[in-house]
Amino acid sequence: MPYDRSAGLAESVRALAAGESTSRRLVEECLARIEATQDSLNAFRIVRRSAALAEADAADRELAAGVRRPLLGVPVAVKDDMEVAGEPTAFGCRGDFPPAPRDGEAVRRLRAAGAVIIGKTNACELGQWPFTEGPAFGATRNPWHPEHTPGGSSGGSAAAVAAGLVPAALGSDGAGSVRIPAAWSHLVGIKPQRGRISTWPRAESFQGITVNGTLARTVADAALLLDAASGNHPRDPHRPPRSAVSDAVGRDPGRLRIALSLKPPFTALPARLQPDVRARVVELAEKLEALGHTVAEADPPYGRIGLTFVPRATAGIAERVREAPHPGLLDSRTLEAARLGRLLGGPPLRAARRAEAGLQQRIGAFFASYDVILAPTTAAPPPRVGAMLSLGPFATDRAMIAACPYAWPWNVLGWPGVNVPAGFVGDGLPVGAQLLGPANSEPLLVSVAAQLEGESRWHERWPPQALAKDSPAA
Repeated sequence: MPYDRSAGLAESVRALAAGESTSRRLVEECLARIEATQDSLNAFRIVRRSAALAEADAADRELAAGVRRPLLGVPVAVKDDMEVAGEPTAFGCRGDFPPAPRDGEAVRRLRAAGAVIIGKTNACELGQWPFTEGPAFGATRNPWHPEHTPGGSSGGSAAAVAAGLVPAALGSDGAGSVRIPAAWSHLVGIKPQRGRISTWPRAESFQGITVNGTLARTVADAALLLDAASGNHPRDPHRPPRSAVSDAVGRDPGRLRIALSLKPPFTALPARLQPDVRARVVELAEKLEALGHTVAEADPPYGRIGLTFVPRATAGIAERVREAPHPGLLDSRTLEAARLGRLLGGPPLRAARRAEAGLQQRIGAFFASYDVILAPTTAAPPPRVGAMLSLGPFATDRAMIAACPYAWPWNVLGWPGVNVPAGFVGDGLPVGAQLLGPANSEPLLVSVAAQLEGESRWHERWPPQALAKDSPAA
């Protein structure tokens, strides 16, 4: 039977193993779709055409010899903050960057699983903002509405998956940077437990608030990529217990107590949940009730958790700025954040790190009464391209907090969260909701997300332009 070019990760693995397609064919089709949309969507910073085709040919030889690995021959993309041997890691910045001497641990594990690394996706400068644009590479656009951003900072990965350029991609999440673009691009986005996917060659990324995660059209594909990328470098400081998250897809989670949390956590600037976004999240809560779960409105005791986030985030930016080969080319907002990070990098940073255990204990007690939290991923739909690009530091912070006040506390805690599509608002703009749990709860969250997917069938809906099917290869 002919192979479905819009198939996801798991279906691609199956088709390759069954001999219904070849890795070279899949990679050639991905490359053609990327080329056809790069001028319009601009999802990729680097496309590894020659290297990916060579990797595909090697995978086909293994497949012909009967070798089977979890992702053997399947093309995937990674965000441009991840080390890929021989490629620069510019992370949204201008200037020339040296090629990485070796793969980062997450990429190494994807290769060990047999994946073909098709390229590196665009991200805003040092991953700071919920949009993906800048002078280094232009603007990455949302496949659902090209005048709007796909979100950030993993916006290139989100745009690539939403448009069907690749079946799945890795991103990173320091304040929602997987979950926000997943919400604004109608995708599943898994932010796993800290340490689940290694950030090596960095023992910690942004003082431990940033983790690597996955974006895909289905829960099964996001979980499969998570399992393939998971694992630790011997020198990783955070080493959660092993967990086969894919096994939870289709597993009955039982009847759960779910807290519907609609109030934004403490922020220094005002944030308000837009009514149409609220309505979509409440509709998901009603679906969960129809599935047999008990849902009640309740908010975790966040307190002033934001006071611990800022020192860690800005100290992380200061570290990256010190490493930048061309600091004079950085955005003025980046330099201002780095200046603040240097000021907060002593006792305030140490106090923020010490506060984490107490926050985990206090917020963890909430899970004695509830199994899972359902919350908005953002307070608003995706803004237009350029809306935040030229703002000053304070105005940017104000706009970010107004649009995205919900995701970052789980980065402080280091716990997992899963964005699921919640539908559309206004003129067809995607929004999402996040399922949040305590430490190492990815299997539970994935099982609930898969239940919702079975009801909502969100993966069957494509962007109106059907970009995945309009390329020359299709």
